[in-house]
Amino acid sequence: MNASPTGPSPSPGGHPATGAGTAGTTAPPAGTRQPHRGAVGTARPRIEGPAKVTGAVRYAADEPAGDAAHGWVLTSTVTRGRIREIDASAALAMPGVLGVIDHRNAPRLNPEAGSFFGPDGGMHLLQNDEIPHSGRPVALVVARTAEQARSAAMALRVTYDEEPYDVDFSLEHPAARPATSFFGEDATVGDVEGELAASEVVVDERYLTPEAHGAAMEPHSATAWWEGERLQIIDSNQGPFLVAMTVAALFRLDPKQVRVRSQHVGGGFGSKSGGCGPQLVLAVMATTMFDRPVRVTLTRSQVFQTVSMRPATDQRVVIGADADGRLRAIDHTAAFEVSKLADYLENCTELSNTLYAARAIRTRRTAVPLDILPPYSVRGPGATPGSFALESAMDELAERLGMDPLELRLRNEPSAGPVSGLPFSRRNLVMCLREGARRFGWATRDHRPRTRGEGRLLVGTGMAATSFGAGALPSTAAITAEADGTYTVAVGASDIGTGARTALTAVAAEALRVEPERIRLLIADSDLGPAWSAGGSRGTTSWSWAITGAAAEVRSRPDGAARPFTVSCDTTQALGELPPMERHSYSAVFCEVTVDPATGEVRVRRLLGMFAVGRVINPLLARSQLVGGMIMGLSMALHEEGVRDRATGRHVNGDFAGYHIAAHADVPDVEADFVPDDEPGDPSGIKGVGEIGTVGTAAAIANAVWHATGRRLRTLPIRPDRVLEERPVR
Repeated sequence: MNASPTGPSPSPGGHPATGAGTAGTTAPPAGTRQPHRGAVGTARPRIEGPAKVTGAVRYAADEPAGDAAHGWVLTSTVTRGRIREIDASAALAMPGVLGVIDHRNAPRLNPEAGSFFGPDGGMHLLQNDEIPHSGRPVALVVARTAEQARSAAMALRVTYDEEPYDVDFSLEHPAARPATSFFGEDATVGDVEGELAASEVVVDERYLTPEAHGAAMEPHSATAWWEGERLQIIDSNQGPFLVAMTVAALFRLDPKQVRVRSQHVGGGFGSKSGGCGPQLVLAVMATTMFDRPVRVTLTRSQVFQTVSMRPATDQRVVIGADADGRLRAIDHTAAFEVSKLADYLENCTELSNTLYAARAIRTRRTAVPLDILPPYSVRGPGATPGSFALESAMDELAERLGMDPLELRLRNEPSAGPVSGLPFSRRNLVMCLREGARRFGWATRDHRPRTRGEGRLLVGTGMAATSFGAGALPSTAAITAEADGTYTVAVGASDIGTGARTALTAVAAEALRVEPERIRLLIADSDLGPAWSAGGSRGTTSWSWAITGAAAEVRSRPDGAARPFTVSCDTTQALGELPPMERHSYSAVFCEVTVDPATGEVRVRRLLGMFAVGRVINPLLARSQLVGGMIMGLSMALHEEGVRDRATGRHVNGDFAGYHIAAHADVPDVEADFVPDDEPGDPSGIKGVGEIGTVGTAAAIANAVWHATGRRLRTLPIRPDRVLEERPVR
């Protein structure tokens, strides 16, 4: 930790109406210490809520930008090939047009820049005449207004030399290769073949999930301009500091030259976390070339074409068990799409390594390079499609054993990490299972399929258990003890609609032992220092750790210490000293569905989720996150599917008319609640809640559909044509 006796308060860098800080109340005398109880664990509405509902909040495309010009993106109409010619003469002659950027004149980018998985050609836009996937940006038209830029973009004439493409994905694809070991090596524990041969019952099935898009309400938008030698950026993203570092690497700048702000984000779900979005890369190019602020905002169709999605997966799960349900072996092979432009890991086998005890466990991850846009994280990356496969297979095993699916899971509870052998920091899955079953009324369930009906409808129930990795990543925070008794807390966090401002204010209040009204929180600015992004269910945990560390230093000062003074905390060393353990959040999801076999229509009637997510900072916001995650899991189970035309390789449903998502009519009675939990290694005892709600829900719904119909559906989404029965029989 570092302390400066008279350090200035960090600059807010945001509009007063955005909620970047919290309004203060009349403060007690400086130096007073009044322990405040109840800041953490109390349901409080969002600090920025009134500003959002009155329209005062400004998102990236709403921020005033003075004389900013506007860029309009033109995307490729072919899936693979080369640009033969770009005729910009008509566009350049149109009113208001400042210029056209394409591969012939665009600034040269650093080819080594990328994301956590290495160089990412998805960011290296307009660098050559190659078309590596459909929808690739091929030009940016810059004009005085967005309307002028759009009209001119329509006047551009681009011709291509098309080449053969490959978008056909499968586990057996000839180009399939071992996936990156970014999250550790594949697992091999015990003799899988021997244990399967000795098993009384074996399930051996394939499970498929399609491409899925993190289609947030707010499209991607960025505005960039130069102030002297400093590049200023307002962007819609999930982590300003990491984005600033990526911009610096991509454009070969000193990191200190780049400032990124992202005060309010209208959803991300992972689609705004993968390095630099195309809107940002192109906006920086344009402001550099035309020496004026430039804003680039993607249309909904362009978001689908140019922004990363969850890759399709093809998974084979083999599970062997004794007659009493004790698992002997789990063999999970997962293949997923990657782009030829960049590496990525959809870690579908994570749960098979951690969730159940078995004598032998083998996991294999396979990447299949295709001519597609580079995939990246979408809510619950890896674990979400992985849980669909594993938990469907566990349900099939229970069916073949004639055993209650709940009892099967309880019977295979591990005492330590099944693959790692490490102790669990805290494992409360059993409590989630038992309490969820009690509330749901699981004990009265007839486990035989197709036994319950209401008129023409079949009724079924299902459940799934799951986990998601928990923990923190290095971050920094600074706290200024102000002369009036208030505290300015500065951390490079990002609030993507999750209520991070409100949660972090409560954490700071508790750590400083004052009322939340004394806290002024500054976030969403790369100038506030290194911080993890809002992703991987590690954002709030990482930022809170840094805040509590800085608060401890503030409290160590004598009550009469001269104010203002500023202290800071960097959690890198503390995190490095943590003992090796398995750290996870847990959940159990229970579901009731109705199925009309004559139409194939599936309706989810009831969803219940019980969650062990550590100490809950704000039950109101955490429950909202979990309910939203479960609804996203419902949408995955029944609706969401990125579809490609095999004749062209292009998406055919790249908008909200064709890409179906859950609507109000699809959302049933959804209940999410918590079991008592605590993360002993974390100073606040918290875990993340952003991903765990989504992870197990699709499997619970699929299992309920089997219970209703007696038919096992192993391909998502569960569309009516996959459920429809030619001659429905009760």
